[in-house]
Amino acid sequence: MTVALFTPFKLKGVTLRNRIAVPPMCQYSAVDGVTTDWHQVHYAGIARGGPGLVIVEATAVSPEGRISPACLGLWDDAQIEGLARIAASIKAAGAVPGIQIGHAGRKANANRPWEGDDHIALDDQRAWETISPSAIAFGANLPRVPLAMSVDDIARVTADFAAAACRARDAGFEWLELHFAHGYLAQSFFSAYSNQRDDEYGGSASKRGRFLLETLAAVRREWPERLPLTARFGVIEYDGRDEQTLAESIELVRGMRLGGLDLLNVSVNFVIPDAKVPWGTPAFLAPIAERVRREAGLPVASSWGIDDPQIANRVVANGQMDLVMIGRAFLDNPHYPYKMAQALGVERPAQVLPAPYAYWLERYRGPVTDSAQ
Repeated sequence: MTVALFTPFKLKGVTLRNRIAVPPMCQYSAVDGVTTDWHQVHYAGIARGGPGLVIVEATAVSPEGRISPACLGLWDDAQIEGLARIAASIKAAGAVPGIQIGHAGRKANANRPWEGDDHIALDDQRAWETISPSAIAFGANLPRVPLAMSVDDIARVTADFAAAACRARDAGFEWLELHFAHGYLAQSFFSAYSNQRDDEYGGSASKRGRFLLETLAAVRREWPERLPLTARFGVIEYDGRDEQTLAESIELVRGMRLGGLDLLNVSVNFVIPDAKVPWGTPAFLAPIAERVRREAGLPVASSWGIDDPQIANRVVANGQMDLVMIGRAFLDNPHYPYKMAQALGVERPAQVLPAPYAYWLERYRGPVTDSAQ
């Protein structure tokens, strides 16, 4: 019996061993943007668990683009070495090494989530000014009014993305994801809530999307054609204007496809703090992802509420998603694909793990009483 979730997926010159991908999950454990032992152990352990793809957490293209002072960075060549070790360890474990690069915009310069998740006071030595398309604060726990970007600022950040992509390539990553989602800088440009500019980067949906397309083009010129270039992009806000936002987003995604994007990781905008996201609904983004896939003509991935093995397999088998992004389940159990394979009746499920684990699990088999949680 073929289990859709455990079939290979080929994109450009890269083949994933299955459809399970680990999305970027910020660890807030870097020092001056440089990796630490925490990152090395964390990513190697997850990759050994059997996913087809592991995407390293949001990595800032500039110091000002960090969500927190403890975020990873790729704005300096000195940051390549540690990330190269991580990319190599992911690949050695059988997964494809990916990385997400981004700029946090007005949501930057925050304390780590477990230390407040709020803006760091400007009189703190760790603080910096935040930037955004317009001088409009996010609100809630992030009340600081950002500086409105000049056209020169926009060009600088676009160049920062391209330079970071080069460093990601040199570090050995084989899958690049641009962070265009979650209310960070790129998403802020596309949203009318946060972008009230009256120049060529604001106003109509096509003008609001200009920064994203220009940034994609700059990265496309640097990133190897044989390797997948992808983006995580919020296509819906859950604010009562869903159809308009989704239609505008799909039109922009069509432009991204024409500009060289290979896959879209479909997500939520998170531009306003009071959106009514249906967190209690399993796989709530699956029909949205399927529509993007169909209307924009791009392979898609998505996350949120799809970590149940039956649900994950179904959305792949039904053609709603090409990949499933599973995050928190890996934090609970780094060998989660093994549990998924057991639950779905995969023959010899231990084979999703490295041989030093699979051999002993298959040799000394007792009654299997656990199942995927």
